[in-house]
Amino acid sequence: MSGNSSSAKSLTSDRTPSHTRRPLQKVPSPKKQKRRKSQAFQEAVTGYFFLAPALILLGVFLLYPMGAAFYYSFTDFYILKPDDISWIGLENFTYILQDAEFRQAFWNTVYFSVIVVPVQLAVALGLALLINKKIRFRVFFRTAFFSPVVMSLVVVSILWTFMYNPNEGLINQLLGLVGIQPQPFLTSPDQAMNSIIVMSVWQGAGFQMMIFLAGLQNIPNHLYEAADIDGASSWQKFLHVTLPGLKNIALFIFITISIAAFKLLVQPMIMTQGGPLGSTKSLVYHIYETGFNYRDVGYASAMAVVFTVIVLVITIVQRILVREERG
Repeated sequence: MSGNSSSAKSLTSDRTPSHTRRPLQKVPSPKKQKRRKSQAFQEAVTGYFFLAPALILLGVFLLYPMGAAFYYSFTDFYILKPDDISWIGLENFTYILQDAEFRQAFWNTVYFSVIVVPVQLAVALGLALLINKKIRFRVFFRTAFFSPVVMSLVVVSILWTFMYNPNEGLINQLLGLVGIQPQPFLTSPDQAMNSIIVMSVWQGAGFQMMIFLAGLQNIPNHLYEAADIDGASSWQKFLHVTLPGLKNIALFIFITISIAAFKLLVQPMIMTQGGPLGSTKSLVYHIYETGFNYRDVGYASAMAVVFTVIVLVITIVQRILVREERG
């Protein structure tokens, strides 16, 4: 009987799951626990100490202006009468729906974004494909295409303003050599925004070119070798190897160009001052002009809030589309 009982006990002990037989863990003493908590607290304080300058700058130059703009959007704040502020509720937002200049500035911004985003994307990709090949003076071309990016946008705008001059501009002189009549460019409501688009693409495509170039160099060569074995043409290799390899990079560039396009300000401010006939006045420039030239901070703040909501909605839609595309 004793033998049977001992064997039964061994069988039951063998059948018990291994995860139930845990080794006893040594509980740290109260002094060690207190020391660990003190050390974790000191590390947290040190981390926040290093974060403090960035958090202060973020609060002063981003969070506080955003909060102030949201508050002033419900007031009639006039910058020359800072002590005479009245709460007017949604009156500023109601007036936005009736403001013809706001609608014109909004559609100017949309037109600029719709044109400049695909054009700049295509130009940047074309330049990247060009300098990715083993051609002579490749380093020179890479530097030349990227150099406009490091130049100040104000300087570039002034330079292109002289180039667009209807009488003595360089572009009209070049057009005259091939028998084309001088063009008004910035002085024509039909050509002014398109002229700014050309300049913006020239100035910004070099940065996206370098990003595309990095993506091209990360595509494995064996994919192109396999395509050569299958007898694929250059266009087929571009369509089935290059584009899929640049898919994520292209989506990233698309989002960044779209956000930058909606913040159009410097080019119309320097080159046309929003003219002629308001054809180049962007939404950001209209907000700036209302707040600083006309001193109507309350209404400018309301437009800034609406503009923020518009950009936020566009960003969310783009992220959803990118997520679906990746899925």
